[in-house]
Amino acid sequence: MTWSAMQPLLSQACWDTLYMVGWSTLIAIAGGLPLGVLLVLTDRGGLLQNLVANRLIGQVVNIARSLPFIILMVALMNFTRTITGTTIGREAAIVPLAIGAIPFFARLVETAVREVDGGLVEAVQAMGGNTWTIVRKVLVPESLPSLIASTTTTIVALIGYSAMAGTVGAGGLGDIAIRYGYQRFETELMWITVAILAVVISLIQFAGDYAARSLHRRGGGSGPLPKLRLLKAEEPAAADVGKVA
Repeated sequence: MTWSAMQPLLSQACWDTLYMVGWSTLIAIAGGLPLGVLLVLTDRGGLLQNLVANRLIGQVVNIARSLPFIILMVALMNFTRTITGTTIGREAAIVPLAIGAIPFFARLVETAVREVDGGLVEAVQAMGGNTWTIVRKVLVPESLPSLIASTTTTIVALIGYSAMAGTVGAGGLGDIAIRYGYQRFETELMWITVAILAVVISLIQFAGDYAARSLHRRGGGSGPLPKLRLLKAEEPAAADVGKVA
């Protein structure tokens, strides 16, 4: 196959892959971030301690994570058809991709949030902050570098999942590799597809690592500096309360 014939195929496949991974990532963040935070809050010693709920959520997450993606796609076909009206194409692939990524991202969020210094949480509690304030002002901001690294890991995993989704007609680079590289013995096209995937993953990993390091250098991670900033930000409000009293 000539390059002029490969180019439109590869261009469309790249766009399909980015489309599937982009939407799946957004849905995974929207579902996995609150789920991961909830796993921390409901754990033993957490702000919303509820061991029954914590174990139930944890078991659901573990079961969802244990399913191989190819099996998950088949198991969700009826659900996918209900949501999108079809089981073929990039829109249909987003459903299993997102559902498979949510528990994966939730566990990464749980690990990131657990790394936040407990002293920060205690400081906000001492100032009268409620659970929502602690989540919004401490847990998420202080774990942001780790959350960005977790998002990067999720995106890389989703690119691999999207390649597998190509085996069942989802489109994208995986579909090109299967239909042309494997079934039609277009070995050159298959290796070009592999090279494109390697480059895309490398660029995403570099961008994610750079963003995480930049935020950490600016004080986005846990440590004494964020604690001082938080206390200073709350001091005027505390002083005002004293004046009113």
